[in-house]
Amino acid sequence: MGKLRNIEVLVYRRLRREPPQGTVHRLAFWLLVFYLVLSVGRLLPHSWGMFFQVLSLITLCFLVICCIPLLWRWIFGRLLWKVRNRLIVTYLLMGLAPVVLFVTLALILLYVFSGQFAIFAALAEVDDELAHLAAENRGFAMHVSHELAKNPSLHSMMLPEAEDAVPDHRHHGLEAAAFEDGHKLVLLPAGVNSIAITSIPSWARDRFRGVVLEEGRLYLRAIDMQTLGGHTTTVIASLPLRKENVDQLAHDLGTITIVPRVDLDEQNAGPANDSKVHVTVNKQSNATVKINRKDVTREELRDSAITGGTLPNGDHFYDIPVTFIAPLTTFDWATGKEHGTFTHVTSRPSLLYKRLFITSLDTANGLQDALIGIAILFGVIELIAFIMAVRLNRTITRSVHDLYEATVAIDSGNLQHRIKVKRNDQLAALSQSFNNMSASLERLLEEQREKERMQNELAIAQEVQANLFPRGKIALPMLELHGVCYPARTVSGDYYDFLLFGQTGLGLALGDISGKGISAALLMATLHSAVRAYRFAGEELMTAGTAALAIPATRETGEDEIECGELFEEPGKILALLNRHLYRSTQPEKYATLFLAHYDGARSLLTYSNGGHLQPLLLRSDDTLKRLDRGGTVVGLIDNVSYEQGTERLIAGDILVAYSDGVTEPENEFGEFGEERLMEVVRRHRHLPLDAISEQVMQSLRSWIGGQEQPDDITLVLARQR
Repeated sequence: MGKLRNIEVLVYRRLRREPPQGTVHRLAFWLLVFYLVLSVGRLLPHSWGMFFQVLSLITLCFLVICCIPLLWRWIFGRLLWKVRNRLIVTYLLMGLAPVVLFVTLALILLYVFSGQFAIFAALAEVDDELAHLAAENRGFAMHVSHELAKNPSLHSMMLPEAEDAVPDHRHHGLEAAAFEDGHKLVLLPAGVNSIAITSIPSWARDRFRGVVLEEGRLYLRAIDMQTLGGHTTTVIASLPLRKENVDQLAHDLGTITIVPRVDLDEQNAGPANDSKVHVTVNKQSNATVKINRKDVTREELRDSAITGGTLPNGDHFYDIPVTFIAPLTTFDWATGKEHGTFTHVTSRPSLLYKRLFITSLDTANGLQDALIGIAILFGVIELIAFIMAVRLNRTITRSVHDLYEATVAIDSGNLQHRIKVKRNDQLAALSQSFNNMSASLERLLEEQREKERMQNELAIAQEVQANLFPRGKIALPMLELHGVCYPARTVSGDYYDFLLFGQTGLGLALGDISGKGISAALLMATLHSAVRAYRFAGEELMTAGTAALAIPATRETGEDEIECGELFEEPGKILALLNRHLYRSTQPEKYATLFLAHYDGARSLLTYSNGGHLQPLLLRSDDTLKRLDRGGTVVGLIDNVSYEQGTERLIAGDILVAYSDGVTEPENEFGEFGEERLMEVVRRHRHLPLDAISEQVMQSLRSWIGGQEQPDDITLVLARQR
């Protein structure tokens, strides 16, 4: 047993699951192993394979039996362990279950009753039409008999016009045929057409009425035989089941479709006197098939199904279509045998309700007894559900009461109060968690006070940092400006700034400090101060240069002279100075990426240098892109680094897009947001104000991130030439 236990532990650890503890669980495990081994034996040939197959089937049955209690235990251990699930089950057992049962029963019964009533009404209409046709045919037969009695040598005659053929068109297309002692008489047209029937069917007797099928088409037919003066007169009245006639049958009922059953066979399907209509498919020709050994087109075969009537719109949302199918007694005209024909009726409860006032239908005693039995069964189920719900609610209310007493004790200052835990479910775990909370409450309160102090300090740091960014709307007559920064945490390591030089000059700075949080924010403040210091130094040099212009004399030195305002107009030199400053004043692992640019509004000239930052993009007015890629490495990592400068002349409509990696690097399941998607948004909304373009970019970025936390600081700077 110890070795088997070791095997169980080894297998379950490989599957990252807890080893089985109970006997049933362990038995199910070994039955599964035995079943897998037997599955290999089933591959053996002949009788051995059959033996292993039977043995594996028996093993599978035992495995299923063992899994049932395990499944039950899992359901109660996982599903009902949560209080929420217990409440849901309680609601289902006490409230929803009986309602669903009774409503389902009522809907099923209502649908069945409506369908049966619709079928009954449709078949009643067919029977009424047949009775009316038979009465007219009897009148025709008596007329023919009397005419022949008066003139035995008569071979043709005119039938009287049908009484109701003209007023309401009930018998649209009525046809008839007359025979004297089996010989067909010629009928002259007078409101009734002559039917192409050459002989009386052998199965016909004195009287007949019903639905017949001849050559794939349905007819209402009546046969009446009259014997007078030793001669037998037979009259056959026929009414083709066309759409007009079916429309009359389906009046105020919905739609009625009469479908004769047709068997499609690849070969001849038996003698022609069979009760079914047999069809032989001609594979050589897709145009025709054979019905009773007679060619019929496929269009005619499809036309054998007759649909009539109109289904009106429902009066209410619950006035749904009710569809039912029932057999319609049909006779094969050639053999007289019954044939399978179906009546498909589609109606609505409102139409059936109107007919119910003039049509009565008795309910069978068996159906009533069945309904009473089902109601009793549902009552028993409701009682069992109520008892189970009461027991579940009792466990919930007891635990809630214990928690209430414990909270009162804690509120009074008794942190030593503990709840007695006796069960093993989520409510018991909640009570145990409450006990643990009481023991650590004082420590948590102290940590909360410390956290609040840190939050206050961070709020102050955030306020101080917010003052470092440009405040108010900064712009030049020839250049629009916009910048925004969204920290990933309370404070940001990103940096941007706008520096004005008179009425036409502008300095633009955008940087990203390595790391996040407080350390990055402090280094950002250092970088901000250094850039601003060089800006003020440039103003001082400009003032000094202006004074020097008044002195005609010059002096020669071994170094290059600095012209007025030259310092900030050359971003490469400022980057070199900032690199030396940060390298000597920060830790070795600290550095920053920085993009500096100087804009001369008088010449619409942008001079820039990039210190390892993501290359800004210049979207031209003709939708072409230009990368600002001149510069050097990051700032503060390596001493004595020089930086290249680049210049670009701006024309009206050009947009400068500078950003940090927090804009392009956020990811979801489709990858990074990317530079292309950023520029696509800017290009699509370039006609909007810069702040609106920035908002569109932020909305697209938030949609891309979704519900995830913002991964990095987001900084975006836009500038557009007017």
